[in-house]
Amino acid sequence: MKYFNKTILAVAVTLASSQAMAAGFQLNGQSATGLGRAFAGDAVIADNAAAMARNPAAMALFDSTSISLGMTYIDTDVSLSDAQYSLAPMGSSNPQAIPDVPDVGGDSPVPNIFIVHPLNDKWAVGFGVYSNFGTTTEYADDFAADIFGGQTKVRSVNVQSSVSYRINEQFSVGAGLDLVLGSGDLNRKFHGQTMLDVSAEGYGLGWHVGAIYEVNDNHRFGLSYRYSPTIEADGDFEYLGQSAANDTLHLPLPAMAEFSGFHQLTNQFAVHYSAQFIQWSAFDTLDTDAFGTIKEYNWRDTWHVSLGGTYDINDTWTMRAGYMYDMGAVDEIKSIAIPDSDRQWFSAGLSYNMSKHSVIDLGITYLMGEDVDVTETQFLPPLDGGTLPWVAEVNGTTRANAWLYGIQYSYKF
Repeated sequence: MKYFNKTILAVAVTLASSQAMAAGFQLNGQSATGLGRAFAGDAVIADNAAAMARNPAAMALFDSTSISLGMTYIDTDVSLSDAQYSLAPMGSSNPQAIPDVPDVGGDSPVPNIFIVHPLNDKWAVGFGVYSNFGTTTEYADDFAADIFGGQTKVRSVNVQSSVSYRINEQFSVGAGLDLVLGSGDLNRKFHGQTMLDVSAEGYGLGWHVGAIYEVNDNHRFGLSYRYSPTIEADGDFEYLGQSAANDTLHLPLPAMAEFSGFHQLTNQFAVHYSAQFIQWSAFDTLDTDAFGTIKEYNWRDTWHVSLGGTYDINDTWTMRAGYMYDMGAVDEIKSIAIPDSDRQWFSAGLSYNMSKHSVIDLGITYLMGEDVDVTETQFLPPLDGGTLPWVAEVNGTTRANAWLYGIQYSYKF
């Protein structure tokens, strides 16, 4: 039971921001513009300051100071169906059906802000605040398999500072630092009794690099790499009437590499694409100072690929659309608290050019997951005065769908 509780704690603190809307607990919500094209080409398209989140070298494509302020609202539909729960001494079983749970994911807004400032025709600097990872799930208090469900609410902020340098007309490079701040609150119960009540926060330092190659004004390619840090999360943890004060969890986040292309095929129409690699195999174990390795996850490395198009209707209106296929990170070990599967993104967006300086962007995405059969087992100490260990087990089918809505205002001086 001690290791079970510590494992839940580690999961809660590791996850960042408000919703897990990509593989694992990755969050793609840096801009409404990118949302409207399924983030296809985002490591090379420099249509507003949010481009620096995917590739710092994109700042070299700006000839004036640019500011972008946006919000992504995520409306999740995370469900558990056809579930059974069993709690019995080892060697026996008494499965009972659980009513379908239609929605265990929360809905919330995720803000972002970016500023890019060219110093001269060679150098530019930028600053951004947004999120790269996260999740929220919440099962009702009367959920029968509460030892596997419960409540997980976590938040994170990625603070990015970057610099870019234009080498010549074809090549630009960029680099910078990331400060990732995270906090989490978690509660787990076992048949109505509180087993875990946690509040923790921490931070980690990461870095990123990128490059852009411009064939000409109409064709360019971008490549970027982001090293995500191991979060050092501290807090006072309480479980089963015991407490651990000022303990530290070492929580690995995955590195990410992205390749993008952009091609202006006509005066009005452009096509763009991206392939992103996410090193989810880094999320193999969770360790603490006091207990060492407390849980194995053994997630797999993943890719997502996206394709999009942009069409300039006239000087005032621009529309875009995109599609993404996103591989799930969870491999052999599955959980009803972290639903994950391969996902498809269907995206559309619109820009309204208020003037040559001001633009309002809108984006919308429907994210469609897959049904995943989950079996979770937890061994418990003897109950009711017996001598045999007890076994809690839940079986069911999880599915995670979502609607994402983005709005963004950008201004170029």
